[in-house]
Amino acid sequence: MGTSQEPQNFNTSAAKEPGAHPVARAAAELKLYDTASHAVSTFTPIKPGKVGIYVCGATVQSSPHIGHMRAAVAFDVVRRWFMRLGYDVTFVRNVTDIDDKILDKAAAAGQEWWARAYYYEREFTHAYETLGVLPPTVEPRATGHVPEMVALIQKIIDNGHGYVVKDANGNPTGNVYFDVASWPAYGELTHQKGSAEVDEAAAVADRMGPSVDATGDDKYNPVDPADASPDKHDPRDFALWKAPKDTDPATARWATPFGVGRPGWHIECSAMSHRYLDGMFDIHGGGLDLRFPHHENEMAQTRAAGYDSAARWMHSAWVTAKGEKMSKSLGTGLSVPSVLASHSAWVARYALGSVQYRSMLEWSDQALVEALAAYDRVSNCIERAGAAIGEQPSRDEVEAVTADQLPADFVAALNNDINVPGALAAIFTEIRSINGMLSNAGDEVAGEPAQTAVRERLLMLRAMLDTLGLDPLAEPWVSDGAAGSANDDETSPERKALDALIGERLEARAQARKARDFATADAIRDALGEAGVAIEDGPQGSTWSLK
Repeated sequence: MGTSQEPQNFNTSAAKEPGAHPVARAAAELKLYDTASHAVSTFTPIKPGKVGIYVCGATVQSSPHIGHMRAAVAFDVVRRWFMRLGYDVTFVRNVTDIDDKILDKAAAAGQEWWARAYYYEREFTHAYETLGVLPPTVEPRATGHVPEMVALIQKIIDNGHGYVVKDANGNPTGNVYFDVASWPAYGELTHQKGSAEVDEAAAVADRMGPSVDATGDDKYNPVDPADASPDKHDPRDFALWKAPKDTDPATARWATPFGVGRPGWHIECSAMSHRYLDGMFDIHGGGLDLRFPHHENEMAQTRAAGYDSAARWMHSAWVTAKGEKMSKSLGTGLSVPSVLASHSAWVARYALGSVQYRSMLEWSDQALVEALAAYDRVSNCIERAGAAIGEQPSRDEVEAVTADQLPADFVAALNNDINVPGALAAIFTEIRSINGMLSNAGDEVAGEPAQTAVRERLLMLRAMLDTLGLDPLAEPWVSDGAAGSANDDETSPERKALDALIGERLEARAQARKARDFATADAIRDALGEAGVAIEDGPQGSTWSLK
């Protein structure tokens, strides 16, 4: 999680040896959108066989909500597709563990700021794990990289693009600003001025948040008090280093050549992306609300220091509730535990990841109903096919399937700027095909050729699902039970009694389904449903939870 020991050098290892897990042929067709160019273009890695991705992680001020998880799931799918294409991926996701909000909320609650940050960092980690998000290659904390930030700021100053604010006696105050006027390229990420056309995602961001051309209050990212200082040379200048507020504790201050203080918000990502991805910074990702000012400022200061910025910028759209961005400040945030109290983690992940990453996702009960229906279709097909051939492909087999082996329509969809709806359409086409094969055979697949054919289709289905993080027989779904509620207390006497009673009905239902007596099976399920028991069928049998 942190940086208590020196991590391995992720960015200097040699490219893969020829023939050892080669990059798939399909990789040549991958096209991705770039926020800076407003265009979809062919992806070419900086280093052959390798991809470096930096995604802005959480500011750990309070509990995660579903809006936070949208970006995490979206970029997890991007990462998984690169892996399926055969790339060696270095995935960096930072933790902002010092910030005005963290300091202020900790003080109000009578907490140490670092203790509050760590507590909520753990909550975010648990949420990521619960929703099947792969752990990052490295997850640096801002507070662990202050020396790198100070060195970066000094480079910016030395290059003539930053200035130190001094007091009446000529002593540094601790405030350092980026000199926007000295950097003519400022605005190259979100440049709306003079552009002939603006893509839909950028236009939405401009309407709902700030941009280069639209000034004023940003209800999603309030102005940093340091950026409102009269000491700035230009209103556009932004803080690289900030003098402490009177209320800031001594533990939240660092001594530097330009005064005592703490990092500005933007500088941390420039320092950490350079630290871990120097020479292979292929993609910078994050939520759409970070496009401006955070990423605009980050690009400018990184390049002004003399370093390469990301070759491509990707932004996931928001989760909305009734058309408004989901955020705690608006009171519309849905905490991850509250969602998982009534819906399985698989269902929540499916709902979060079922739209293309640049499309707004309207969060609603209907979205979760559709995700549950998808789970039933997926799990029933996998269970049915496995029963017909007497086994399931192993996880090693599923993970070994390359992009070149997957169905062409699935590959084409993900190669088209990670078009997840198209990929899901390919998955459900495969499910219909498998179910058709089984129905024609009366679910009795006899003979080696027929068994091999069904097994191969089942393997492709699970490999496609796995690419989206949705194989029901993978972790964390196997350990937690893909259909299970997160808050069930399985050790309570009440739970044990219910499990015994409901288990009998589920066994009777399983026997009825085996005998193809679907009327009886449906009657049992309906009766349990009327009693407040939700049944979900999966490859390893049926599970239940209270509605």
